[in-house]
Amino acid sequence: MTQNTERQKIAVIAGGGPAGLTAAYELLRQTDVKPIVCEKTARIGGISQTVEYHGNRMDIGGHRFFSKSDKVMNWWQEIMPMQAKPSKDDILLDEREKEFAKEGPDPEREDRTMLVRRRVSRIFFLRKFFDYPISMKKETFLNMGFVRMMRAGFGYLWACIHKLPEDSLENFYINRFGRPLYEMFFEDYTAKVWGVHPSKLGADWGSQRVKGLSIRAVLKDMMQKAFGKKDGKEVETSLIEQFIYPKYGPGQLWETVAKDVESMGGEVKMETEVVSVEVENGNVTLVTLKHADGSEEKITCDYFLSTMPIKDLVPAIKGVNIPDNVLRIADELPYRDFITVGLLVNKMKIRNETKLRTYAGRVPDTWIYIQERDVKIGRLQVFNNWSPYLVKDYENTMWIGLEYFCTEGDELWNMPADAFIEMAKGELAKIDIIDAGDVLDACHVKIQKAYPAYYGSYYELDKVREFLDTIPNLFCLGRNGQHRYNNMDHSMLTAFETVDAIKSGKISDKSLIWNVNTETEYHESK
Repeated sequence: MTQNTERQKIAVIAGGGPAGLTAAYELLRQTDVKPIVCEKTARIGGISQTVEYHGNRMDIGGHRFFSKSDKVMNWWQEIMPMQAKPSKDDILLDEREKEFAKEGPDPEREDRTMLVRRRVSRIFFLRKFFDYPISMKKETFLNMGFVRMMRAGFGYLWACIHKLPEDSLENFYINRFGRPLYEMFFEDYTAKVWGVHPSKLGADWGSQRVKGLSIRAVLKDMMQKAFGKKDGKEVETSLIEQFIYPKYGPGQLWETVAKDVESMGGEVKMETEVVSVEVENGNVTLVTLKHADGSEEKITCDYFLSTMPIKDLVPAIKGVNIPDNVLRIADELPYRDFITVGLLVNKMKIRNETKLRTYAGRVPDTWIYIQERDVKIGRLQVFNNWSPYLVKDYENTMWIGLEYFCTEGDELWNMPADAFIEMAKGELAKIDIIDAGDVLDACHVKIQKAYPAYYGSYYELDKVREFLDTIPNLFCLGRNGQHRYNNMDHSMLTAFETVDAIKSGKISDKSLIWNVNTETEYHESK
């Protein structure tokens, strides 16, 4: 074991995702504190990583680079400048981008470029496509059929005059869309994501992810488009039409930030886990790390920034009495895990029937929400449409990602990779999206604790927060660090607030850090 004896102030950062790396970068830029980033896995970026497989790149979960925070947008484009903004017709993959993609991925050449992409997400239900969010277009009513359309209309009108108490996610959605639309487009999908019926989930999740989204918001958006009065600052984030995106996926940006952190004098330790956090005289003074080879390292520190799951952080704290109820609440915090199957296919059976231009008539979607009740898949990503550079042979193949939500230890999580891939192929064939015989290659990726869940002991989390806030130089930031379903920009904002607190010396009040993504006027949604 080695003992760190540097006199320079040290901040140990547990986690190499957006929150941890943003904090490290800003500490180096704004303070004299040296950050040491400890990433438990072999990949940078957390859930915002990019996985490479046989020359194809996979975005885990899908990450649109869009924020209502100018600070975040400017920060991203400082790290990776945006390409010259294309015309409206050039945002999607088309003949020009076919030429653009011929270079193919070149991991040896650093290319810090953000692409401008058009956001297309749709719902696949009744073996048909519906806009997401649901639109008031003629196609929507035709796909629904007359009976469903009438039920949806009357259900929405009833919801407008008869509001339910928003004590569950189910009631949250019903109040905004009416019961028939909720049952068609939200109930089953939400149960897939969380493994719990929406009536058992708190409304908190909806208020964070789709705060202002409703039929009224959709209609307002349509009117603004019609009269050319749309303002990106005012539009509900679920309705955004464009976003920026790194050429080689989200992991490229965070890998770039990690390199910059090291070049600026910080450290990034991969496959390094924080196993204990020593508190002395009320502050964190020593952190024990465990490396991939099993060896341990102790580092003295002045600040400890945790993006690790609260479930893991609390029992790792030593040298201070932890109340039994805090230990229990942390131990029982629920999470949902995530499995992605990458399929390389010759073609997809579904074709572009929109008015948008696409290469070779392919569907334009970045991802598709699968609402069919006879399959387990939750979402389908089309990586060709995120960036042509994610696909080794963009012209002749399609690289797609099948997303499944599960809980560590359940049937899906424990299924052998080969069996899981065969199941996934069979599901897409069953709902007529591909022919199983068109699959050329496949991979299987698991992500632990991808989604902090909003049920169970989550509703006692304030007691854990109160305890953690008694340690002035311990900061909880990011998605798992706060057990909050944050997106990248929210995680980054928690990092900005943390660095501001360290810089100003006002570290006893953590309210600004915890309050990120709780304001009613600011939200993000995938």
